[in-house]
Amino acid sequence: MKKRIKPSTLAMPTPVWCVGSYDKDGKPNVMTIAWGGICNSSPPMLTISLRKATYTYGSIMERGAYTVSIPSTKHVAEADYFGIASGKDTDKFAQSGLTPVRSEVVDAPYVDEFPLIFECKVVETTELGLHTQFVGEIVGIKAEENILNDKGLPMIGAADPFVFAPATREYVALGEMAGTAFSIGKKLIK
Repeated sequence: MKKRIKPSTLAMPTPVWCVGSYDKDGKPNVMTIAWGGICNSSPPMLTISLRKATYTYGSIMERGAYTVSIPSTKHVAEADYFGIASGKDTDKFAQSGLTPVRSEVVDAPYVDEFPLIFECKVVETTELGLHTQFVGEIVGIKAEENILNDKGLPMIGAADPFVFAPATREYVALGEMAGTAFSIGKKLIK
């Protein structure tokens, strides 16, 4: 039997993404978000949702660009730190020891030590309530060579990302493959 729970942000899992931006003075900043996802296939688009109160919100509004750096489990502490410190009064890159790199295609930095990077140009913003949703066209992707398969595509196991469980406030590593997409369900076709 299922129990009714009050509506809230308990969807699971959510991504752990580190959003890069430059502030008005050109200082690189990064913050961790969990409200985001792919929102369009062609052109490829990625969405993030931020509160107006965040330092990153103003930077993205001003610059019209952001990056999403996907951390591996070996950087879980740094990713958590990026979400709890404010770029307004802290140089998160200096404090974490990680390296900001200027994107060649958008006006935003990314985290060099993270294995997978998406470079996004803002194409739309929507006020949702407490959060503003930024829709960004993916205009560039960078990946460490050691996470790419023989077709040149990122492998989730090699990238070793982790997810966020909002209800329990836990970061969770991904486990083994459960099945092959667009294939395992064919056994139910009659």
